[in-house]
Amino acid sequence: MKKVFVLLSSLVLASMLLAACGPAATPPAPVTEIVTVMVTEPPTVAPTPAPPTPTPVASVDPTTLVQKGKLLVCSDLPYPPFESFDENGNPVGLDIDMATEISNRLGLQVQIVNSVFDTIIAAVTSGKCDIIVSDMNVTTDRSKQISFIPYLKIGQSMLVAKGNPKNINVPTDLCGQSVAAESGTTEVDYLQGTGDYKGKGLAADCKTAGKPEVTVVVTQKDSDALQQLQAGKVVAYFADTPVAGQYAAKNPDQFQLVGQAIDPLPVGSAFRAAAHRIAPM
Repeated sequence: MKKVFVLLSSLVLASMLLAACGPAATPPAPVTEIVTVMVTEPPTVAPTPAPPTPTPVASVDPTTLVQKGKLLVCSDLPYPPFESFDENGNPVGLDIDMATEISNRLGLQVQIVNSVFDTIIAAVTSGKCDIIVSDMNVTTDRSKQISFIPYLKIGQSMLVAKGNPKNINVPTDLCGQSVAAESGTTEVDYLQGTGDYKGKGLAADCKTAGKPEVTVVVTQKDSDALQQLQAGKVVAYFADTPVAGQYAAKNPDQFQLVGQAIDPLPVGSAFRAAAHRIAPM
């Protein structure tokens, strides 16, 4: 605390008139007034403490873990808002937050393993990671290989260049056109009529409408599919609605969403069936 003493001097002149016949009074002596002003430093605000780590509520058989004391989580980055990198290169997003919380509740340390989506199931079944948390749609084909815990349901959407120069409004407008999507996704299955969409999807719809087949540009990473649209090599980018929507919202001068969300599907975290041995604490 600092003290600043400010001396304020004021001369008080008083003239008093006595009786008309009386002599003038002698002026009083000057009065010095001392004022003390207290100035304090701004209070120091203590930093907000980090929230405490949740108490584990269950435990996992350690023999089922890839590494002792850790939960290795396969996730395909970037795919915002589910998983992406912040400015420091750290994984962030909805799936990352959920994976971290799962690890905390199991008393384990989370470790994110950046994976290629079309081999992500093989990564968990071969023991390279313990669990998949990567906006993965629950499908019949995938459920034959891994077990799911659903946590969300979302559709798929088309993203086009600003102004929609090719007038893409419904999926069949893509017939005879080129569209980009990430390998191993339900988007590719829908466009090509493969996987759970065998004999149906856009490939069947184009045929029924008497239109040419859609040309699907399949990329290994989703960010590469988006770059195909940015470069003008395809008329549309096809991805889960929250992802396409975020790109449109963050880049309104480049992209826009068109049409309605297609075929909403459940999304789940996935793991090897044998690894699902969790006991309450």
